[in-house]
Amino acid sequence: MSWDPHAYLTFADARTRPAAELLARVPAQSPARVADLGCGPGNSTALLAARWPNAEIEGIDSAPRMIAAASATELRARWTVADIATWQPSDLPDVIFSNAALQWLGDHKALLPRLMGFLKPDGVFAFQMPRNYDAPSHRLMAVAAAAGPWADKLSAIPARVMAPAEFYFDVLAPMAAELDIWETSYLHCLEGGDPVFRWTRATGLRPYEQALEGAEREGFLETYRALLREAYPRRDDGKTLFPFQRLFVVART
Repeated sequence: MSWDPHAYLTFADARTRPAAELLARVPAQSPARVADLGCGPGNSTALLAARWPNAEIEGIDSAPRMIAAASATELRARWTVADIATWQPSDLPDVIFSNAALQWLGDHKALLPRLMGFLKPDGVFAFQMPRNYDAPSHRLMAVAAAAGPWADKLSAIPARVMAPAEFYFDVLAPMAAELDIWETSYLHCLEGGDPVFRWTRATGLRPYEQALEGAEREGFLETYRALLREAYPRRDDGKTLFPFQRLFVVART
């Protein structure tokens, strides 16, 4: 699956805010090495570089276009194209940070202890993931996928679900000296035409869109766009309200 860094950064402030709020709860004072898993175009990595100016920071992402965009910045970081599921650090980090990336990977029961096991003693594993898969923005992808001649081509795309917060406590508590888990529900106030469509098109909608071509792709997109307009109506002031829930975890070894 390919990613478009320019589309992702359309709502840069809203996408970066959870990273900043997660980072504010990370207790590490002077880490020597910091890994940013799923760094995207570097918006979260910039926060890490600003907080720890003396740390060796590595941004890791599986999308070459994202790494290319991050490399084009002036950020003081090393950039690596790698799959988080198989990534292994060359040197053990003091902090592993991930903003809205781990939800794309399966088997969190095995993945998360594996990642946390890479940390140095007294290290910190901090990550944030969307918990919006039950919202209309995501449920309506499956509705649109089943609503046209493209249904067979989209039937193999799995519906994404997120385990409850208690699951992440049970998985990480045996390895953690301290564990902080919380959820936040944001009410994004978006502007412009079809803003929820533009938001999801840069992230969750991509597997659907990239499975289609030509008229079928356009037909699917228009069907989904119309459903979103009904679910998220534009207000009289021209703004669209988009509730969005996220899960945050900070674990210290």
